[in-house]
Amino acid sequence: MHKILIATTAALLTACAGPSSARCDDPGPAPCSAGLVDVSIVDRTTGEALTVYSHDGQRWVAGTPGHRYAISVRSRWSGRVLGVVSVDGVNVVSGETAAWGQRGYVLSPLESFDILGWRKSQDRVADFVFASLEDSYAARTGRPDDVGVIGVAAFREAAPAPPPPSVSEAAPAPGRDGAPRAFDRSESNEARAKPVPESLAQSDRLGTGHGQSEFSRVLTTTFERAQDRPDQFIVIRYDRRERLVAMGVIPDGSLPRPFPRSASVGFVPDPAARW
Repeated sequence: MHKILIATTAALLTACAGPSSARCDDPGPAPCSAGLVDVSIVDRTTGEALTVYSHDGQRWVAGTPGHRYAISVRSRWSGRVLGVVSVDGVNVVSGETAAWGQRGYVLSPLESFDILGWRKSQDRVADFVFASLEDSYAARTGRPDDVGVIGVAAFREAAPAPPPPSVSEAAPAPGRDGAPRAFDRSESNEARAKPVPESLAQSDRLGTGHGQSEFSRVLTTTFERAQDRPDQFIVIRYDRRERLVAMGVIPDGSLPRPFPRSASVGFVPDPAARW
């Protein structure tokens, strides 16, 4: 049984889970970038990893209202990695408005873990479920501005520190250099959200609801970050398929398709007579 970790600024939790089968580099128009971790979004209702579309420097997936989903994180690093995870601008472990210095999951070398929902305790989570904007957890807690974005800030673990000097200075906190989205810090190496066409009603936006409770065991550990800023920052935006088509993220289906149907039975029939 593998163990996954969750972290605060000084202490972490470790979740007991088997390795995840979902990979961020599953075939798709735009697989997530390689680095410390790979991230993919898995529709738990269908069991499929959602295709990641690239549009104007952003990554998008299409969610289906009412479907449960998971954030699958896979470590590519030879040491332990901390992933601070946010959904709709909210930390998925603590429920705080998300910032880099908060709690997150820690993975052992080359380990994978599926984050199933909002953490309620060391034993339970409330499922992530695609929901309307007004039914999203962020909106219901008075924070609707950043609905529609998933973020993972990944940190390497620090090497054992030498004995401290007799006088030390606190490191300055990283400055804010732009409007936050996934976290209450700048998305410095990610494209910012583009304006949505005015023809699309904001009330139709997709968010993440606070779903049913299920078992997901976590424990506590410690983790010291190698640096204050994330070593890798992944942002995946999501919305309803029809909105992504209207925004130009997903082709509208007007082009010829090589396989317009899923399956057929038998052999090639004769064409219908014209007379």
